[in-house]
Amino acid sequence: VQLQASGGGLVQAGGSLRLSCAASGSIGIFNAMYWYRQAPGKQRELVAVITTGGTTNYADSVKGRFTISRDNAKNTMYLQMNSLKPEDTAVYYCNAIGWIGRLLNVWGQGTQVTVSS
Repeated sequence: VQLQASGGGLVQAGGSLRLSCAASGSIGIFNAMYWYRQAPGKQRELVAVITTGGTTNYADSVKGRFTISRDNAKNTMYLQMNSLKPEDTAVYYCNAIGWIGRLLNVWGQGTQVTVSS
């Protein structure tokens, strides 16, 4: 299964974007799916996670502004980002972890999000 991230772009502070992470196969095989981001000169950081059961968790810096979701029927995960700030500027990556007799750890390519002040 491959992951394809999309939806990034340039937005003004206070604006919104929705990122998508489309899988080439069923996402039902993944126990958890993640969004990470990496800003220039910084380490990659975890932004949000969603489990098969729908449990979600967020980095403190995005709580109340970002919402992670998954649509198993569409084999797609989303990240709704509201009230964007310049410090949200980064390349965003999706990741998924599962087990099918062996560990699955799949990364999508990044999508650039740029928030102007």
